[in-house]
Order: sequence, then C-alpha cells, then structure tokens
Amino acid sequence: MRFQNPSPFVQEDSQQQSSQYSVTFVSKISSLTRHISLVERNYRLLSFNKLQSCNRKRLISSSFINLGRTQPFKPKNPNSPIIMSTHSTVPFSREQLESVLKRRFFFAPSFELYGGVSGLYDYGPPGCALQANIVDVWRKHFILEEDMLEVDTTMLTPYEVLKTSGHVDKFSDYMCTDPKTGEIFRADHLVEEVLEARLKGDKEARGLLKDANAAAAEEAEGKKKKKKVKEIKAVKLDDEVVQEYETILAKIDGYNGEQLAELMVKYNIGNPVTGETLNPPKAFNLMFETAIGPSGALKGFLRPETAQGQFLNFNKLYDCNNNKVPFASAAIGKSFRNEISPRSGLLRVREFLMAEIEHFVDPLDKTHEKFDEVKDLKLRFLPREVQQAGSTTPIVETLGNAVAQKIVDNETLGYFIGRIYLFLLKIGVNPEKIRFRQHMSNEMAHYAQDCWDGELQTSYGWIECVGCADRSAYDLTVHSKKTNEKLVVREKLPEPIEVTKYEVEIQKKKFGPKFRKNAGLVEKWLLAQDQEALKKFSEDLAATGAIKFNVEGIEEEIELDSSFVSVGEITRKEHIREYIPSVIEPSFGLGRILYSIFEHSFYVREDDLAKSVLSFSPLVAPTKVLLVPLSSNDAFTPLVKDISKLLRKNQIPFKVDDSSATIGKRYARNDELGTPFGVTIDFDSVKDGSVTLRERDSTKQVRGSIAEIITAIKEITYNGASWAEGTKDLKAFEGQQEE
Repeated sequence: MRFQNPSPFVQEDSQQQSSQYSVTFVSKISSLTRHISLVERNYRLLSFNKLQSCNRKRLISSSFINLGRTQPFKPKNPNSPIIMSTHSTVPFSREQLESVLKRRFFFAPSFELYGGVSGLYDYGPPGCALQANIVDVWRKHFILEEDMLEVDTTMLTPYEVLKTSGHVDKFSDYMCTDPKTGEIFRADHLVEEVLEARLKGDKEARGLLKDANAAAAEEAEGKKKKKKVKEIKAVKLDDEVVQEYETILAKIDGYNGEQLAELMVKYNIGNPVTGETLNPPKAFNLMFETAIGPSGALKGFLRPETAQGQFLNFNKLYDCNNNKVPFASAAIGKSFRNEISPRSGLLRVREFLMAEIEHFVDPLDKTHEKFDEVKDLKLRFLPREVQQAGSTTPIVETLGNAVAQKIVDNETLGYFIGRIYLFLLKIGVNPEKIRFRQHMSNEMAHYAQDCWDGELQTSYGWIECVGCADRSAYDLTVHSKKTNEKLVVREKLPEPIEVTKYEVEIQKKKFGPKFRKNAGLVEKWLLAQDQEALKKFSEDLAATGAIKFNVEGIEEEIELDSSFVSVGEITRKEHIREYIPSVIEPSFGLGRILYSIFEHSFYVREDDLAKSVLSFSPLVAPTKVLLVPLSSNDAFTPLVKDISKLLRKNQIPFKVDDSSATIGKRYARNDELGTPFGVTIDFDSVKDGSVTLRERDSTKQVRGSIAEIITAIKEITYNGASWAEGTKDLKAFEGQQEE
C-alpha cells in the first residue's frame, strides 16, 4: 500500500499520456480553479456555515462558469493515471471531486478553525448518511445473512491485553531521524520517494522526460507537500539498476526495519535535501497511549482494532451459539492509530471506523458449507509469487480453482473473499478496480496461515481497504495462556478415541500448607499449561527432580519437587474432543472504502463540464429522492406535503428543493450529492395527481401516479431492479428541460 499525498484535498500527478489538449480549455480550467477557490473560502469559515449550505432553502448555488464542450482536461503531469468513469469519457479529476466533497460538506478537516490536526476528519450530513447506509448494507450482508453474533466492545484497552496480543511489541511503522536537524522521515516512504526521483532522472537522461526537476516540482505542488529531493540529476542508470529499483518499489510495503536499513545503506539514501546520513530506522508504535482512572496507575491504549474485544468474549459468544462451531462474531466501531505521517485524506487517518468479523472454525476442517455459492466468481488475484518476481500484474481465476490450486489456503477463507467482493459490488465499487493481493512472507505474522488484502484502485494507486486473514488459533491461545482461562471448543465424539498426552498430578494436601492463600492460584496455573509446557516440566523433573516457574500475582519464583507434583504421559479414552478454534478474520476499513466509492462514482457531464455527478448506488445514496415543485406556485404546496408524508411512511429518505432556481439547476446541485431520483410536481400533477420520476445518470424521465412512482423507487433502491425493470409500467416523459 503506497500513499503519496499529505493533504486531504489535493490532485495527484498521473501515469499515462493524454492525447491532444486544448490551450483554450486549460486556460479556462485555470480560471475555473481560481473562481472555485473564492467560493470555497466562504465555506471554510464555520462548520455552521457548512450545515447551512445543506439546507435547501438557504443553499448557495454552485458558482461555476460554463466551459462548454472542449477537449479533455490536461493533467499537470502527463504520467499520472487517468481514471475514466463508466458514465463519461471526460478524464477523472481528483481536484474537481475534492472541490465537490468540500463544498457539499461530505467531510472536512477537524478543528479547521484552529488550523486542523492531520489525520482527523469530521463527516457532514451527506457523508454521515452515506457512511450509515454502507454500515447498514454491511450489517445485512454479513451479520444477518451469515447469522453472526454482533458485539460492541469498549475502545479503551488495558496494557496487558495488547501486550499479550503482540500489539505493544509489534504494532509499529519504521521511522528514521536526521541526527543534526531532528527531522523525522517514515523509512519506507523515504526509500520510495528517493528511488522514484532517481528513476525520473534516468528518464530525463534517456530523453523520455523533458525536465525531471520540473516534473517533481509540479508533483510536489499538486500534492501540496514539500519536495523532499532537492535536486534530481539527469543520470542514466544501468538497465539492471532500473529493474532493481522497480522491483523494490513493487515490494516496498513488505520490508521490515532491518531490510529498509540495508536498502538505505546499499543505495546511499540519506536526508534527501542535505544528503546527510540518517539514523537507522526505528520502530514507532502506532497506538495512542492513555491512563485509565485518576491515579494513572492503570496503563491503557485506545484500541487499534476491534478484534481483541471479540476474542476475550469467546466463551460467552460460544455459549450464545449453543456451544456449536463454526460461528462468527462481528463488531463495528472506531479504532485509532497514531500514524507517523497521515496523508491522502480518508485513506490514512488517526481515527477511523472499522467493521471486523471473527469466524471461529475447526482447525482440522476449514471447508465451508456455502462455498459453492461463490466458487464460480472470477476475481483478480495477486499471489505472493507474482509479487516476489517484481510484477504487479494480477491473474484472473475463479475462487473454486484458486482454492483447489492452493492459491487461497482453504474454503472458508475463499468463501469470505467471495463475500467481500459481492459486498463491494453491492455498495457501488467498480468491479474493474478490485483486486486481491496476497501478503508476502515478510508481511505476514508468524502464526498466520494465509492473508489477502482486498485492494481498490484510486488516483492514489491500489489501496488496501479490506484484509482477510486466517489467523490460526493464535489470539485465543495467547489470551488463554496469559489468563489461565480455557478458550476452547468441546465436542462430543461419535466414538471414543484413545489419546496419549501429558497430565499434571498435584498433591493438594501439601499445597495448602506451602502456599496458603495462593494455593488455588498456583494449582489453577499448573492445570492451565499446554502440552508443550507439560512436556518440559516432565523432562525437568526427570533431569533435576524439580520444576521452576513464575505465577502472576506471586512475587517469588516457585520451585516444586516430585513430592508436590508429578507430570507424565497418560493414555485415556476420551469421549470429548477439546480444541482451540482457528479464526478467519475479514477486516474492513470503512473510511477507505467510502473514499474509493467517491472516486469510482464521480464524473462530469460531457455536455457541460461544470456539472459534476456522484453516481452512488441508490442503495447507499445519502438521499434517495429530490422532491421538486416546478415553481413556487401555491397550488403545489398541498401536493408537496402529501407526497412528503407518503415518502416518510415508506421510509424513503428525501429532500424538498422549493427554491427559485431553475429546475435544471436544482437537479444539478442534487446530482452532486448523489441523489438518484427526482420527483417533479407540475401543473398536470394538480389536475390528475401524476408526477414525473427522473433518473440521475441518464436523466431519463417517466410519469405515473404517486403510488406507482413510489413503488418504482422502492423496487430499484431496495430490491435491486434496474431502471428499465422498475419503470416498465410507467410512461416515458419528455416535458421539463434541464437548463
């Protein structure tokens, strides 16, 4: 995952050549940008002003100039990716999208009046509604359809919990500092940017780029950040070195601190401005530390994920599921990560909404009874072997074949990858911009069986939005060891089996006098030890005649000889199988998905480049219907009230725009909000009760009774019908002109 931009509202430089451009158009774009900046300044005064702009009666109309039909917009850097909308042939402009998102208050930097804080954002009314609708679809798609057990756990987590899970020691990014200036760099980003700068210099030396420094300056200006590499020299690199750099860049997310240090030494990467040598990369823990309670004695953190709360409630959840496995729990809530360099708007933030699933399954049987429902889905996979070869070209394969060929480790993991894909389609993600990338060996935790990231393509590149991992039984095992509480599944066997295993026998009569009030604590600790620990005790007793160990809550080390305890292998017939289940974990970063939907949905109309549209799926659109009286004539008022009442009764979110703007302008400004339908009341409505229904993307209109129109809206929005299917019984209408 590679992030380049520090600002939430910036334009990224591109990676593809555009064909021919109009000088006139570019000058008009410059004029438009200056004009928009003046309008935007009015919206940055107070959050209150933003809220006012969402009130239809006080709406300040969009201030754009009409550019007319000209040639496509020329990006600042002709090497940047041009992402085309499925609704328009006009090249995607992140700058124009972010202007809409800011002006319509989908989201904005928090504490903006005080200068803002990097990585923190507030959602406005349309952003809140969009996020809530995505969460609602997620809950129905996963929790309801899969009979999951939803929990809501605390965001404050004690130190011991995250120490046990490994987060205290390993939840880190690597940073390096300049010993002279104290400047801090994130190590992987530094390596990435220096190597990319050298590749630009190589292109200039080969005549493939006119001016590498100008291109880098434009890139830095477009990303609204300081240009790190002070001067790029036009130096031709050996073909082998170019290949080395490109391979490193393809694998940049997989390097650990030691490997990054080696790269910095090998390729002489220091402070990109001064050239001074930097300190070796050092791990920086990403958790927000806090103290719980007034004394400050209980150390804690804001949770970095929701998973630990689910693991610690395993026994209760197992009981809720009538002691049956497999089953899944789920949680939706805020998590926190103290990013070294928050950037790219909603893509790398310090507070974010997560939705996580923990699917508990028998480690000896990871088949899934519903796998046949997804096995024929064709997906884009980027296996680790392809990445290790320095390639980023995915393979297209069915889920069934991917599991059969062991590209994906098991059916349950494959099933959830398929369900993730279907969820992303349902909420409006472009299927051409989805791929599943497998973690490389050095990315994956030592205990993980397999791990895939659902990545979405944006103007920032491929962004990890969903993780889907087989975490084996690691989390339940470590928490069980730490607390001496069994977190296990107990299943009755169809036939008894003989099992040989180590068991501990305690002389309880001697424990009481020796340990007094701590006797129960020591006994509980011994009985909770796993087979590996008991085997070690058996060997120690045979070799030295005693065992030594420490129990939390007892200061001194405990030593017991064979008169207190014996450990040995015993063969028994068992009627119950006891095991710690494995966990398959799909984890969703909802903010990243939401931003990707913004990009995938955004386009401008070809016949009027000043008209922007967010083509949200009706299912997740913040508002489903714009109710528009043709004019302010009093005759329309009763109908507006009656239709509003019916829409509320049918639980269809809507807005009324009875302003004096033309019908076309009212449609256009709600197209920016992603509203899929417009219901227009005209003078025929007063006569016969009929109204028109407009579809946002095609601008087609049909006419029918109010009841028929509401039925069509519900069918398309909530039952998945197409426009043609939902309106097949309604008459086409060519009345109002959109001006």
